[in-house]
This record gives sequence, structure tokens and C-alpha cells, in this order.
Amino acid sequence: MRRIAILVTDRVEDDEFTYPLYYFRAKGYEVVVASPLEEFGSKHGCRKWKRDVPTESLKPEEFDACIIPGGFSPDKLRLDEPTLKFVKSLMDSNKVVAAICHGHQVLISAKVVKGRKLTSARQIKDDLENAGAKWVDEPVVVDGNLVTSRYPKDLPLFVEAIEKLLS
Repeated sequence: MRRIAILVTDRVEDDEFTYPLYYFRAKGYEVVVASPLEEFGSKHGCRKWKRDVPTESLKPEEFDACIIPGGFSPDKLRLDEPTLKFVKSLMDSNKVVAAICHGHQVLISAKVVKGRKLTSARQIKDDLENAGAKWVDEPVVVDGNLVTSRYPKDLPLFVEAIEKLLS
């Protein structure tokens, strides 16, 4: 069974977290919610969730992919050293790493975007280009093992691209 870690912390974008979570669980994947916080809330303040595991307990060899949703979560998550090490290790091992909206802030801090073609929320285009990425405005971009997307409206294409790489 394929294992996917969803990397989150407080104020995660609701749909960008729940859509992949339920999509991949319904498809039979084991999806693990990893966070530095035991409990975290949504960006819109309407939900609270509990993590499955702390980020410091993640072992890259036990996972096939990770997904980084947006919202305000990535701006906090990019300061979590275990998260950055996990993401970098997955990238270096050619495992699937996926980010949507502002999730790319974690990719920037993990120093894994240089020379990569990707898309994101327009608000972080300059940040990505300054980190050495080639930014394009498309719903989903797949560059090797990296899957990136822009906004919640792109979620169906985002999860399909991840699933295609995992199959």
C-alpha cells in the first residue's frame, strides 16, 4: 500500500487539506497527517483536526509521497526543521513531492526549487523565481517527481497528477 504524508500546521487551507486527504483514502492509500502541533485549525477557523504523527517522527523511507497544502500553514511549517529535512529527503530520493497554493513556501525553505518548473498561487511567484524556480501560470505542473498547483479550483487535476506518478 502506498503511503502519503500530508504536512500541515495551524491555519491550513480547508479544501487543500481535506480534498487530497479524503481522495487518497477513498482510493485505498494510507494517508498520514503530520504536524508539529497535536491539534491544528483551518484557515477559515471552522474546523480543528488532530495529527496522526508529529513531523519529527517522519521517516522518509516509509513514505512514497508528501503533499503540502496552502493557507497560512506553510509560512509556519517552513520553520519546522523536521519538515524541511523530510521534504528534502523525499526530493533527493525521487519520491513524489506535491504542493499547492502557498505550500511552495516549504519547498523554498527546503531549498528544492532551484532549476524546477512549477506553478503556484500568484502571490508567491516572485519568491519562487528568486529561489531559482521557473514559474508558469498553469493549473498543474509536473517536473520529474515534483507536482505543483495553484488554487483550490485546481484540486481535481492536482490529485490526478499525484496519483499518476504514484501508479
